[in-house]
Amino acid sequence: MQLAQFPLPSSMRNEILRAVPTTSIWFWLAFNAGVFVALTIDLAQFKHRGRELSMRAATQRTAIWIVLSLLFNLLVWKLRGPDKALEFLTGYVIEYSLSVDNIFVFVIIFAYFKVPPMAQHRALVWGIVGALIMRGIMILLGVTLVSRFHFILYIFGIFLVVTAIRMLFGKAGEPDFGKSLVMRFCRNWIPITPEFYGEDFRARVNNRWMLTPLGVALIVIDVMDLVFAVDSIPAVFAITQDP
Repeated sequence: MQLAQFPLPSSMRNEILRAVPTTSIWFWLAFNAGVFVALTIDLAQFKHRGRELSMRAATQRTAIWIVLSLLFNLLVWKLRGPDKALEFLTGYVIEYSLSVDNIFVFVIIFAYFKVPPMAQHRALVWGIVGALIMRGIMILLGVTLVSRFHFILYIFGIFLVVTAIRMLFGKAGEPDFGKSLVMRFCRNWIPITPEFYGEDFRARVNNRWMLTPLGVALIVIDVMDLVFAVDSIPAVFAITQDP
């Protein structure tokens, strides 16, 4: 039964249409499955190559991910219209711009833990998987809060301004991960071996499972990405609240 059959006021009709889900559960299942397959192929190809990722190969893979994102943007335009496609593209550009800081932090993390180049790609891929899960949860919570308490957008805006001021006037310098809260937690509660075991995140040492330095680096990567998400997600909410 269609809404057009009922003589509703235009304001009420718009409210009803906004409340009706415009994206089916099958779309989200297909989207998440596509991301999972792409990440699996990316990780499997690197493992099959069996050598350090060159700058040329890294650039090619980055270009492939950008092309896939733009193709998805075309799909959004086809299914949801040009306005939603523009929102997605704007949010994508903002997220991509803000992610430049992540790159430098990840380089510092790998240098601090002395992660071999061969193992860096695996840590990044699994770090991305963890980041996708955590950011997905944060986005859903954020959308729910904004839909119920619209003033939260102003709080997000104030938070971004404060963050920008701190970045502008704060002291520059490399973070000391050894004194961070996450490292203190790992040292106190998780058994850690000082040696790398190939690309494994954990290893069995003296009949005891222990976290390798690569596993600790993965935890730090996910925590740092969660910290960066606190800045980037409110910025995207300023563009759209559509998950």
